[in-house]
Amino acid sequence: MDKGSPPMGESLGNTVVVQDLTKRFDSFTAVNKVSFSVRKGEVFGFLGPNGAGKSTTIRILCGILKPTSGGGTVAGLDITTQTEAIKSRIGYMSQKFSLYDALTVEENLDFYGGIYRIPREKKSQRKEFVLDFGDLKKYRGALTGTLPAGLKQRLALGCAILHEPSVLFLDEPTSGVDPIVRRKFWDVIYDLSASGVTIFVTTHYMDEAENCHRLGLIYRGELIACETPAALKENLTQQEVLEIVCDRPLEAMQILETRLSLRDISLFGARLHVVVGKETAGSFRIQQTLQENGHQVERVESIQPSLEDVFVTLVQAHDRLAPAQVEVTR
Repeated sequence: MDKGSPPMGESLGNTVVVQDLTKRFDSFTAVNKVSFSVRKGEVFGFLGPNGAGKSTTIRILCGILKPTSGGGTVAGLDITTQTEAIKSRIGYMSQKFSLYDALTVEENLDFYGGIYRIPREKKSQRKEFVLDFGDLKKYRGALTGTLPAGLKQRLALGCAILHEPSVLFLDEPTSGVDPIVRRKFWDVIYDLSASGVTIFVTTHYMDEAENCHRLGLIYRGELIACETPAALKENLTQQEVLEIVCDRPLEAMQILETRLSLRDISLFGARLHVVVGKETAGSFRIQQTLQENGHQVERVESIQPSLEDVFVTLVQAHDRLAPAQVEVTR
């Protein structure tokens, strides 16, 4: 699987531009002054936990929700005044796969062809393209409800690109499918990107985030970073990340938090990841502290930071600087 290089150069232009986008629901701010742009043909990832504001942002960009303030454009159209025109220029696929189980594969494509008002003379051509593109020809007469998750996913994507959109929004499209199916799905995403389609995808899978040309990290409605995955990790390598393998890691984390001056410390399964600066405690001091407090330490070693390390570090830094906002679902 090769994601290729992100498109470069101003000549390609930006197909999504957002400036100070804000959405409030009563007293809760779901999206708070978010600004970013996405280039033509780019695979742009929106990474964040549930409730961070990912889906709210997508719904605004798709013309489903009105922003409270701020603005932007999608495919050159204004997200506040040209919402109906935007809907005809974009494709949208959610994790729930908006398909009709009682219809066959072909009938679902016919239905969406009508929804998108594809001209009669072109509808058959586009349907055959999608069936071929998604390797669905032998299933065209099968009831959609009988298909395995991977085939449903390809059909849902096919319905979303049936009308040849210039921008494709994918809202956690691989949720609930196995890793092999997810990998194949991303091969299709790269093919679309290479053809010039701009891909905007939300995810909470770290391995999927690595597949994107650029990432926007969103947390509590705020964009806390926006860069390539490599650049995000490179920024963290200016500090040292240590992995600690010891017994009773949760207790060990509490001891280190109270006894030593650390940049960040997080629990990763049965291991601890600690971010230290030049002026803070190193591996010897960490091991000594844990042993003095009755912990068996298997090892403390320097590691290359993962995208998860980056995200956790940025989130913890955000929480230290900003007052906590009440968690609600999107």
